[in-house]
Amino acid sequence: MTGTTVDSRSPRRKLLFIVTEDWFFCSHFQPMARAALAAGFDVAVATRVRDHGGVIEALGCRLLPLEADRKSLDPLKVARALTGLRKLIAAERPDIVHLIALRSIIVGGLAARLAGVSRRVVALTGMGLIGAAQTMRARAARAAVRLYIRTVVDGRGARFLFENRVDPRLLGLDPDDRAKVSIVGGAGVDPDVFRPSPSPDGGPLKLAMIARMLWSKGPDTAVEALRLARAAGADAELSLYGAPDPLNPRSVSEETLKDWAAEPGVRWQGRTAQSDVPAIWAAHHAALLPSRGGEGLPRTLLEAAACGRAILTTDVPGCRDLVRDGIEGLLTAPGDAAALAGSIMRLASDRQAARSMGDAARARVLDGYTEDAVGEAVVALYRAMLAT
Repeated sequence: MTGTTVDSRSPRRKLLFIVTEDWFFCSHFQPMARAALAAGFDVAVATRVRDHGGVIEALGCRLLPLEADRKSLDPLKVARALTGLRKLIAAERPDIVHLIALRSIIVGGLAARLAGVSRRVVALTGMGLIGAAQTMRARAARAAVRLYIRTVVDGRGARFLFENRVDPRLLGLDPDDRAKVSIVGGAGVDPDVFRPSPSPDGGPLKLAMIARMLWSKGPDTAVEALRLARAAGADAELSLYGAPDPLNPRSVSEETLKDWAAEPGVRWQGRTAQSDVPAIWAAHHAALLPSRGGEGLPRTLLEAAACGRAILTTDVPGCRDLVRDGIEGLLTAPGDAAALAGSIMRLASDRQAARSMGDAARARVLDGYTEDAVGEAVVALYRAMLAT
């Protein structure tokens, strides 16, 4: 990566990522770590280690095991996690702490402040359903999160990293305030790994949804839309790639997924390895993600777009930041299965439109959504923080 190498005579600056799950770091944030390493940073990752610790160490990062129950809100457990993390940060003495996702921001932000680390990157990768829902409870939760982050986690040395232009406003920040806010193209994607391939010839319109099987991602809307489209005569099939997340209260049960898979035209393929994703898109005509909101910028859409696939998704922050209606794909309102069925019917009857949208999606990714573009932007953010 050009323009990012540090002077070899300078001491290596220490960067500490704090992220709840090792798999999440590996699936989304390896490009940032590689860019930081290439720029000369000493990079450590504090995370709950399960199956991906070796991957993190193979990058050249130091692995700092961190036990945390991301499902529990028990005050004693949270206090223990806070104490342990504060001690870890104090022992590590990083120049910059990079906090990834809401739980790490809430606990890790306070821990970093208590440990005396003023340079904090607050990387909000989406607000989940509390960022999209309009219930009184969700509004109260948003207000509480905003107050906590701006009074406890924020500070003179803190900077905010977002994946869309709506999330800054949820925290009372101006997305155009470049002194405080940086917006990047999600996690970025490698366009040499995720390459275009010819769409399948003939047969039904093949749709794939690659995501964790959470209600917030909208797999139920996808299944219902397929039912409606097929009932109206569309020749279409849907494959769901992803597993339930037992630690997430919004997880779809395995029983429900098996029930859906028993319906005509629906298949549940289970957990999918990252290395299998390009082949999945090569075997399908279009991507489907009927998210209910709360996204940062879904990596699954970046990967599908890089592979030259049209995208059917919802008009919510993150999704609409990448996909423009009628250009890279089609947008519908969240939860509107009938409208999504109409989008399926359109692509099923006009394969050339699907191919054109896929070409536009590939071009869109190459314009600021690659791993190199995101990595360079994040390293530039680190350098600006160190300069102040």
